[in-house]
Amino acid sequence: MTITSLTITPPDTEVYAAALAHCDTLAMPTGALHGLVELGCWIAAAQGQVPPAPLDNIRTVVFAGDHGVAADGVSVYPTAITVGMVHGILAGKAGISVIARQYGIHVRLLDIGVDADLDVPAAVTAHKVRRGSGNIRVEDALTRAEAEQALAEGEAVAAEEIAAGAQLLIAGDLGIGNTTPSAALIAATYGVPAAEVTGIGTGLDEAGRLRKAAVIDEAIARCGDRLADPIERLACLGSADIAAATGYMIAAARAGVPVLVDGVIAGAEATMAESIAPGAKTWMRAGHRSPEPGLSYAIERLGLRPILDLGLRLGEGTGAASAVPLVRSGIALMREMATLADVS
Repeated sequence: MTITSLTITPPDTEVYAAALAHCDTLAMPTGALHGLVELGCWIAAAQGQVPPAPLDNIRTVVFAGDHGVAADGVSVYPTAITVGMVHGILAGKAGISVIARQYGIHVRLLDIGVDADLDVPAAVTAHKVRRGSGNIRVEDALTRAEAEQALAEGEAVAAEEIAAGAQLLIAGDLGIGNTTPSAALIAATYGVPAAEVTGIGTGLDEAGRLRKAAVIDEAIARCGDRLADPIERLACLGSADIAAATGYMIAAARAGVPVLVDGVIAGAEATMAESIAPGAKTWMRAGHRSPEPGLSYAIERLGLRPILDLGLRLGEGTGAASAVPLVRSGIALMREMATLADVS
């Protein structure tokens, strides 16, 4: 059975209602901690129990890849930086490494499409699809077969993480130029001009941002009617790493494991997951809102309210990881807070 032929069953609505009812009995005015307890209710519905169990096994997979479109000046950094970033994560020195350590989050790095033959442990390259992805302005990022392979690799990665006991999953990203295919996928999926969902990425000025949007418009025009098919959309405009993370999110939803969405790259992946497997979004919450307009647009269309809004735009899963303590707080309130009956 393929990843695209499965129906996504949403979290248990009856358990969600029971969780909300439980929260209404807590020793506080109704709705006084609404945003926090709603996160707890979401986890309760995902787990099928009230109160939910603590989240002791949260796992982030960082999907790394290079993007040919970076050659068109859509980033202020060269693609060679990607290799250094890979080694930074492996050394435990990257932003996601530091934040994850604070909250006991497991971090795994995978080279899905880095344009290099890395000197790294074999496990890092075990799911590699190809070296780099095509320049979407002038060619497809992937063949359809590669897009399908990347989806399947992401599905396999999710299965491995779930087998390791994952209770909550995060998809991190790494790779120069990745905000461009992300904005392209969001623009193409929702039918909006690229300029509306294109941000500054690694720090472009306004002229650079508009040049980046023009590149995306060219890419969308090049692909034409093929974009109606979400797998073709990934092949035309995406990348190996984005397609793999999309498969990872779909597989998590199918298995009933909740996902915290990170920045604009994860927003594009969540958009594609919902396009391929309707209902996948019910297993997601947005970890944060970044300054990238594409993320704001995507999570609004997906109906995901951001937990944090701190101007974060590093990627790697850092925004989602930073939201983990609030999710845990929502669970703890449901498990430990006194009820009105207790204090009467």
